Amino acid sequence: MTLAAARHELPFTRPNLIDIAPLYAVLRREAPIAAVTTPAGDPAWLATRFSEVRELLGDKRFGRSHPEPEKASRLSTAAVQDGPTGNYDTEAQEHTRMRRLLTPAFSAKRMRRLSGHVQELVDGYVDAMVADHDASVAAGGDGVVDLHAHLAFPLPVAVICSLLGVPEADGDYFRALSDRMATFSGQDAQDARIEFGRYMAGLAEAKRAEPGEDVISDLVQAQAQDETFGYEELVRLCVGLLFAGHETTVNRIGLGVLFLMTNRDQWDALADDPDGRVDAVIEEVMRLGAPGDLGLLRYAHEDVEIGGVTIARGDAVILSINAANRDVDVFGEAETFDPDRSERGHVGFGHGPHFCIGASLARTELRAVFATLARRLPELRMAIGLDELDVRADHITGGVRSLPVTW
Repeated sequence: MTLAAARHELPFTRPNLIDIAPLYAVLRREAPIAAVTTPAGDPAWLATRFSEVRELLGDKRFGRSHPEPEKASRLSTAAVQDGPTGNYDTEAQEHTRMRRLLTPAFSAKRMRRLSGHVQELVDGYVDAMVADHDASVAAGGDGVVDLHAHLAFPLPVAVICSLLGVPEADGDYFRALSDRMATFSGQDAQDARIEFGRYMAGLAEAKRAEPGEDVISDLVQAQAQDETFGYEELVRLCVGLLFAGHETTVNRIGLGVLFLMTNRDQWDALADDPDGRVDAVIEEVMRLGAPGDLGLLRYAHEDVEIGGVTIARGDAVILSINAANRDVDVFGEAETFDPDRSERGHVGFGHGPHFCIGASLARTELRAVFATLARRLPELRMAIGLDELDVRADHITGGVRSLPVTW
């Protein structure tokens, strides 16, 4: 059986957290649209080459909805990005409405105001991390602290809660629901999704009585003006924002630290010029960082020929952003972490009409994190090896449970 004819089982085995499975490179070269079996046991197509992934991201013949949802292939047993969402007949209109509703939340004005808040949060988290390190050293300890627990995990939660209008006191509950929804736990993940829906409905009613300058208040106001915009869509939008704005940013912070710690010349260069180099570092983290081992799920809305195969109407397609961003035909020395590379145009934030609406927010958070760490902790280093990290293999976005560092 040829590689193109074989059906491969996801996820593929990867050597460590910052490298992806070698099979992706083989598929890019020999079968850029390959038949696979998802972790849920269903058939799908896997797109691995940059040209096809980028094309499919912008192709309106593919969507998140399915013509017959009950027959759709499932990606996983998590409760986010697990299967079809939205209405097949109205997906395009719903997407247009979603972008219109959410664009004000990510306006330049709100991002400028939020950037100061983000920097204050980062400074506070780093202060606490330094205090724990110093206390450990003073007590005769090794000075090892968990950067994941101190910074990478709490920051995106605090920011997305602020943006959505979730009370600060609900942050831990909100974070726990997010984690449960994104874990391959079957019924518990679905139960968490239901619980999240109830929580969001209650929060929306509170905002209806006392609106603020936040996304939930914006959506409640939109509901008052459009009777077709119900709670189901409101919850779906909030789940999407929570997942994109929290889980993926948590992992990009962790992966960015790992890339910089394992490429000391790049870390030293950033420490020498935090403000001048941080933006290039962020883009390379977004290109090379590979959270999770799967990809973005889409369904064909009609028969489509691409990459030498015919994708039938209703077929599931997994777009491997990880593999596309490491395409050697697009990026020189594609596996190398190089913020100085001349090639841009990665698809870490997507492409086309579904380009990540929160890209500016993610960049704001990552900029504050890496510039602050480089400025304040130039001697930062990993306290354990890559192969010793506790990886979240049961989670849709992967990443680590802890990130021990010292300086």
